[in-house]
Amino acid sequence: MKKLWEGRFSEDTDRLVEEFTASISFDKRLYKYDIMGSIAHCKMLGRCGILNKEETKKIVNGLENIEKEIEEGEFEFDTGLEDIHMNIEKRLIDEIGDPGGKLHTGRSRNDQVALDMRLYLRDEIQEIIKGIKELKRSIIRIAKKNVDTIMPGYTHLQRAQPVLVSHHFLAYFEMLDRDEERFKDSLKRINVMPLGSAALAGTSLPIDRDYVASLLNFPKITTNSIDSVSDRDFTIEFCAAASILMMHLSRLSEELILWSSSEFNFIEIGDSFCTGSSIMPQKKNPDVPELVRGKTGKIYGNLFSLLTMMKSLPLAYNRDMQEDKRPLFDTVDTVKASLNIYSRLLKEIKLKKDEMSNAASKGFTTATDMSDYLVKKGLPFRETHKIVGEIVKYCINKNKRFEDLGLKKMKEFSDLFEDDIFRYIKVENSINGKMSKGGTSGKEVLKRIAEIE
Repeated sequence: MKKLWEGRFSEDTDRLVEEFTASISFDKRLYKYDIMGSIAHCKMLGRCGILNKEETKKIVNGLENIEKEIEEGEFEFDTGLEDIHMNIEKRLIDEIGDPGGKLHTGRSRNDQVALDMRLYLRDEIQEIIKGIKELKRSIIRIAKKNVDTIMPGYTHLQRAQPVLVSHHFLAYFEMLDRDEERFKDSLKRINVMPLGSAALAGTSLPIDRDYVASLLNFPKITTNSIDSVSDRDFTIEFCAAASILMMHLSRLSEELILWSSSEFNFIEIGDSFCTGSSIMPQKKNPDVPELVRGKTGKIYGNLFSLLTMMKSLPLAYNRDMQEDKRPLFDTVDTVKASLNIYSRLLKEIKLKKDEMSNAASKGFTTATDMSDYLVKKGLPFRETHKIVGEIVKYCINKNKRFEDLGLKKMKEFSDLFEDDIFRYIKVENSINGKMSKGGTSGKEVLKRIAEIE
């Protein structure tokens, strides 16, 4: 197989080397962006007089035909041609002859792949943002249906204070909202046009980078040719944002797994989103949340793979950077799939409201409210904390709840208790009393839902 760069070499490339260095098996998914960038580059060369009108037309038509061949499955990818860039260029030369060999004028595969990756990520981030928005809508639907549903809130996985289910789910809305902001913000650094930097030093040919940027809808062009071809910050930043998003989905997964267990018994996940056991007939396993939780580790690994790959590379381009694509592509695919399946999964969850409410009434979850009651009577918080702690200890030892204590017994702990304490520490009143901005009261939750909508 003749190489497009073989002039310098006196021996053919070893077949094993061809297979080891080839990236066509995975970078062929960039074909659309490679052709898009090549058409823009060709039009610029024509505009600048480097190509004549006939050559420009032939190249553009040839590239459009190649794109059609690939999409219809008629294009034969060749490992010997290494990557998507060389495969397309070789096919173009075979189809239109000498004009095809002029397409690469004023550029290198170094700036070409940097462009392809930016175009690719620009599109994929838009799809991911759509997925985040859909998942946020699923969460809002749950919140709106459960503005009166009570559950225990947790710290250290111990029952802490009663909260509204809607408030709990809206916490994930806030996480996803930040995720969406991060991806949108990363577009500022992705949406910068590197083509025209050539191998690393720019080119002496009279090209017009601004014109290419306008054709490809880039608001800015890169300002240092060395950095242009050696920068992979934008892929690392994307994988970092993806890791945070997957961490949020993994936390949600962990809760759904716990809640669907018989120990919690808060929810039931629809049969269509669960699997059974090959040996235990009674089992109903929450495999989807478990797999999202598991895939999160893989996404972290992809981020660290890129960071490790880049950490010692001298400027400018090095072949190591070819290895950025597989972890990036895997991250894109995994994030999109996880968002899509979670948007559907949340519609198939049945909340066991009575179980949640009963759990919220156990474990002395209104102890802080009792302490606040005494604070309002004028006692310092640290003193009220001690008093209520003693009441909790007494109840545990006597196997009693707060509600089982009469006023007489309560006054043994503090003379400041009055009959209204038992209304004050009711679970519903505890929740409705949390009127601080961003609190769990129904009023605050409804206010937040209205702000979102």
